[in-house]
Amino acid sequence: MIDGEQWLGMDSDTKGDLYEGLLQRNAEDTKSGVGQYFTPRAIIEAMVECVQPKPMKTIADPACGTGGFFLSAYHWIAKQQLNPKQKKFLRDETFYGNEIVPSTRRLCLMNLFLHNIGDIEGDPCVARADALTQPPAQKVDYVLANPPFGKKSSLTITNKQGEEDKDAITYERQDFWATITNKQLNFLQHVVAMLKSDGQAAVVLPDNVLFEGGVGERIRKKWLQTCDVHTILRLPTGIFYANGVKANVVFFDNAPRDGKVHTKGIWFYDLRTNKHFTLKQRPLTLSDLQEFIQCYNPTDRLNRTETERFRFFKYDQLIARDKASLDIFWLKDDSLDNLDNLPPPAILQQEIIDHLEAALALFRDVAEGLPEPEQL
Repeated sequence: MIDGEQWLGMDSDTKGDLYEGLLQRNAEDTKSGVGQYFTPRAIIEAMVECVQPKPMKTIADPACGTGGFFLSAYHWIAKQQLNPKQKKFLRDETFYGNEIVPSTRRLCLMNLFLHNIGDIEGDPCVARADALTQPPAQKVDYVLANPPFGKKSSLTITNKQGEEDKDAITYERQDFWATITNKQLNFLQHVVAMLKSDGQAAVVLPDNVLFEGGVGERIRKKWLQTCDVHTILRLPTGIFYANGVKANVVFFDNAPRDGKVHTKGIWFYDLRTNKHFTLKQRPLTLSDLQEFIQCYNPTDRLNRTETERFRFFKYDQLIARDKASLDIFWLKDDSLDNLDNLPPPAILQQEIIDHLEAALALFRDVAEGLPEPEQL
């Protein structure tokens, strides 16, 4: 079958789509572990449609996996009427990424090349490095990203007994608001550091970033003051290939460092309460996100209207909450008092698994933070 095809005669879109399809099929095989690098494409497309990146602007992803955000942004920009200069910039100078896993980086570079992004003989636009170890080499106009969900940054080391162990990484960065081992909060600080003064970001972040206390609260308050955090999409469970993930898409704009509070308030869209999805029986599609995109109103973001699922909370309301928590819900869960309204058994089963996996992940984080017996 492979020999029978005229591969050289195919256009880049066809070959790229074939390769992207193979990556998605591989991600669906949970045993392979590749799914952790694969963001559901409906979420990526909705994020790009809301941000609407413009030509001749730079786009970065500090944990780019197989390049899904780059491809969606590329298609969004390419469908506009571009002149030759804009086309060249789109191919060679628009995208900048990091991917720490060598094999995933190779998949990403091939994926981009097959979609006519970059040059196979030039310097790759995706560096094989831990993006968090040092300040960004350049500022960009947009950051579109889904950083790793793992809470702790760690290195695998071999101890004196020849056994493998994990050593937590603490990133000492002058451009960070706080020093912490929490990888998710470090990625948030890094994304802010990557943006130009008028840059925009859309980032998938887990729930704990919205409510964690201590240093997390301090970082969150600084984030609200320094940037215009304007929209949060509460994502449903059951849509990621990694189990137990509860996440949000956070949209924010960078702002000049003038000492002013730049977040005037945040619009929240609740796509989680009374919404039930699974990867196979009921996958999330772009049509499920159309109402959110309409509420977001990309062409006139300052003209929005509240709906049942879309609410606005002023900065003063948010900062007055315990720990300045942004973990906000207002809709009633219908399944709590109406047993006839329960989702199908397969979806209910997956939701139970997701909740248990999320609780187990929290317990693991607590266990990792406990001192060794000899330290007590």
